[in-house]
Amino acid sequence: MATMSPKEFKHILVGVDDSEDAQLAFRYAINRAKADGAKLTIVSILEQDNMNVYEAMSKDYVHGKRADLEAHVLKYKALAERYGVQDVNVVVDEGDPGETIVKDIIPALKPDLLVIGSVSKQGVRKYFGSQAAYMAKHASISVLVIR
Repeated sequence: MATMSPKEFKHILVGVDDSEDAQLAFRYAINRAKADGAKLTIVSILEQDNMNVYEAMSKDYVHGKRADLEAHVLKYKALAERYGVQDVNVVVDEGDPGETIVKDIIPALKPDLLVIGSVSKQGVRKYFGSQAAYMAKHASISVLVIR
């Protein structure tokens, strides 16, 4: 009987925010990327619906929030590189996380695995990360939801 080896991924996309689940997802993704010798792209989305109307209209506020998010994502990149992942990239975008990742980022970057946490950072375990549910249902690639 032929032995079956587990699927190896060439390009792993991991979604991060500041939830514990996202940190678990990130840890899984860097382990998997290192084991498979895969490229790793770390993505985070600035959600404007978490801002009040005055914040959302203020270019300085949005720019500041985006700069904070970019700095945060670059820390993840440095951690992945220190861990030994060879090819690490980052993407910061704005919008609805699930839709932006599924409709814009996956088609543009063509990863073959999306790793995400199950809980969004807003509210009381905000709807089984309805973001995670949306991505698991609509992504054109394999999705691994970490809890």
